[in-house]
Amino acid sequence: MSQSNVLFATTRNSSREDLFSRAEAISADLATRAAELDRQGRPPLAEIVKLKNSGLLNALHAPEIGGGGLDWVDGLKLVRILARGESSIGQLLGYHFVNSQYVDWAFDEARARALGSETVAKSLYWGAAVNPRDPGLVLSRRGNGYVLNGRKSFSTAAHVSDYINANASIGDRIVGFAVPTSRAGYTANDDWDNFGQRLSDSGSVEFHDFPVYEEDFVTSPTAPDTAPSVLSTFNTPLIQLVFVNFYLGTAEGALQAAIDYVRTTTRPWVTSGVQRASDDPYILERVGELTAALKASAALADSAAAAVQAGLLRGEQVTARERGEAAAEAYAAKVHATHTSLDVTSRVFELTGARSTAEHYRFDRFWRNVRTHTLHDPVFYKAREVGEFVLNDTIPEVSLYS
Repeated sequence: MSQSNVLFATTRNSSREDLFSRAEAISADLATRAAELDRQGRPPLAEIVKLKNSGLLNALHAPEIGGGGLDWVDGLKLVRILARGESSIGQLLGYHFVNSQYVDWAFDEARARALGSETVAKSLYWGAAVNPRDPGLVLSRRGNGYVLNGRKSFSTAAHVSDYINANASIGDRIVGFAVPTSRAGYTANDDWDNFGQRLSDSGSVEFHDFPVYEEDFVTSPTAPDTAPSVLSTFNTPLIQLVFVNFYLGTAEGALQAAIDYVRTTTRPWVTSGVQRASDDPYILERVGELTAALKASAALADSAAAAVQAGLLRGEQVTARERGEAAAEAYAAKVHATHTSLDVTSRVFELTGARSTAEHYRFDRFWRNVRTHTLHDPVFYKAREVGEFVLNDTIPEVSLYS
């Protein structure tokens, strides 16, 4: 059961300016505590409550039900802002955005509106248990409903989720559904021990006779090879853009931490001929290089987000070709952001020097966070998909990875 279901004062119908201001404030606070949070590596229960209180979880929901009404371009910028302060919290906000909005693309309109209204009213956090490389879950008929049994090796936000999207086999078919984690039979395990994204709460979850009802189903059970609606497949390019933006936010946070350290702590090299490290021409050159690389990658990310947003606005009229073209833009941004963020988070030590490797600074956390998650799905496959589109005019094949 989620431990984040606490009383809080939610903020409804927040303006764009307010949402961005709150994101900046939360990010700045996280930055001051990030090293210690990384050291502890605990589920971020208090941090999720802060997101709930800020109204950020509802930023993409419609104003008619109390949401912020932002589009995906702005929503992904919020992910980037939070990741500057602490990478995992940026990831968690982005995952919530995709998982909570998926309801609008996959459910019928009445059910989607009901779930959206409940989400905003209670500021619910949405997670998922749908890793396609780890099937694991079986749904069985029991009485007037069903029971879910099985284990998922990775479920980001395992402890803090109030609702999750999940899928399971039922006989020779597959069914997707959305359920609250407050039901009996849901267990989140404390077994996330990776060296990066230590606050992402991505351990395993187990379901023991967990009750599921037909009203929870996204669609009726279907054969595994049944093609989904085009609109419902936008979750993949969007989750890839979540990756893009929290990678870049992490790298931006690393560069800012390095700049602060250079200004206050780094000593000029003995043969530099300058009195301050901030006047060292080689440090200046590297800061300029890394800044330019990040700005270029962020511009590509925003452009890709706009392309995907345009496809979503087509609604049920969007075509597979239009989806594929938007996905190719997102995957190009993924390739660039992966290489840029890994480069920046490792090279910031060229600015800060040997003493900055002391354990209490934990400046390595930025690289560890990016390195851990960029292995989620191999970036060279994303580059290949972009190449196939550019060279052979072949749009990416639809899957939970592409």
